[in-house]
Amino acid sequence: MPEPIYLDHNATTPLHPEVKRAITEMLDIFGNPSSLHAFGREAKARLENARAQVADLVGAKPHEVVFTGSGSEANNTVLSLLRCNKTACRCDLGTRKGLVTTAIEHPCVLETAKYLRALGHPVTILGVDHQGRIDLEELRQAITPEVGLVSIMTANNETGTIQDIPEAARIAHEAGALFHTDAVQAAGKIPVDAKDWDVDFLTLSAHKIYGPKGVGALIVRQGSPICPLILGGHQESGRRAGTENTIGIVAMGEAARQRQQEMADEALRLGRLRHKLQDGILESIPDVVVNGHPQHTLPGTLNVSFLGVEGEAILLYLDAAGIAVSTGSACASGSLDPSHVIMALGVPVEYAHGSIRISLGRSTTEEHIDILLQELPPIIAKLRTISSAYRRKS
Repeated sequence: MPEPIYLDHNATTPLHPEVKRAITEMLDIFGNPSSLHAFGREAKARLENARAQVADLVGAKPHEVVFTGSGSEANNTVLSLLRCNKTACRCDLGTRKGLVTTAIEHPCVLETAKYLRALGHPVTILGVDHQGRIDLEELRQAITPEVGLVSIMTANNETGTIQDIPEAARIAHEAGALFHTDAVQAAGKIPVDAKDWDVDFLTLSAHKIYGPKGVGALIVRQGSPICPLILGGHQESGRRAGTENTIGIVAMGEAARQRQQEMADEALRLGRLRHKLQDGILESIPDVVVNGHPQHTLPGTLNVSFLGVEGEAILLYLDAAGIAVSTGSACASGSLDPSHVIMALGVPVEYAHGSIRISLGRSTTEEHIDILLQELPPIIAKLRTISSAYRRKS
């Protein structure tokens, strides 16, 4: 049986070989980094080295890096600023308790936005155009004096579309609001620079850059307010309580270091493979829509919608052929709903249901693309023959 082909790198990535080595070495470094004895000092030194490596990846200073348990925790930490008050936290934003975000954010942002709205906070959800980008003038108009925070992801996890984060941050600051970007999908794939972009907060996740799951980071620009989501000890300079996951953090640092070394060459290689895949799909399969921006996009992400079929069915047939992709649809409470991201682009429902995301990575080869292009057309053809929703136009 041929080796399985993994084309779902936006969901998670396999461990980089050097990250595996770093984890193995850390298994014997068991000291608590808060302890003053030699065991603790050794763990602390490894942790701080990792902090510098993560900072280097995104143009930040080491002391601006706060390690968390995930990207979702980092995002929630930032949004919790809006709930601060003077009796509980010195980071009170006064009357600016409103949030502006977008319709294509990760659920950890959108669900938190719903929660904030339920608490009475003003929340504005910006739409996007058919290529997945926000209107910067609409953003400017949305930041009223009651808005304290703007949160816009750098690159979308489903379509790969990249936003103009430096300009969005400038608009937010001109209006007196703080700015946060979820860069989980962007960091390590394209250049990300927290300083040059002038963002107040930036979110990262280790398992998207060939590191382990269960560790992330929040970049908090020097001078920006921060309200700890987890209270307790003094860890992370009082910004996130709990004994640090030293093994995971050191692994994340090594993953960040490897990304700096490999990112530029890999982006060029994956960009070529993505174009070959897109051209091959459009040439061999009718009634297909490519979702996202044609230029402002991650090099290894391709989201396509096929008229008249279900994304889950495509995924399962490909999985049976040994190819792993993800779907742009989600099953919820027994009913099939198109992805909120794809629907936000204005993709017709009959296409949106048939969306899949193909995300390439370090292990992806040209042979993998050839095999996918060989397997996918007959799968779509077969599914359409049994679909009452597909009626090809003559």
